[in-house]
Amino acid sequence: MDDFYRDYILDHYRNPRNFGHLDAPTASAEDLNPLCGDQIRMELQIDDGGIVRAVRFSGNGCAISLASASMLTESISGMPLEDVAKLSKDVVLENVGIGISPTRMKCAMLGLRVLKSAAIGELAGWPDEE
Repeated sequence: MDDFYRDYILDHYRNPRNFGHLDAPTASAEDLNPLCGDQIRMELQIDDGGIVRAVRFSGNGCAISLASASMLTESISGMPLEDVAKLSKDVVLENVGIGISPTRMKCAMLGLRVLKSAAIGELAGWPDEE
């Protein structure tokens, strides 16, 4: 593993960005990887125009799952919710910067799966009927 990427992953694991909770999230979702017990919760604050204004995540898990969730939160601030819902696994793999073994792929994709679940759930009810 390239030292730069190893250090980058460990930095996001030890000092996750956007870790915690929002006071009043517009959308949220939570899921776990039953194979290893990793658990991630994503909370989004979406403005009236459908733009992600704030994102936080919480949970516990291995370095890959927490680091990839941390990196993902950095990349979606200011993004339209519709674009968040369309993110592919390539974004996560690009963020992580190293090859992920098949056994660790579920760990790396957990944050994306939870994020997309929150975004799609919010889009299904947006804009709210008045």
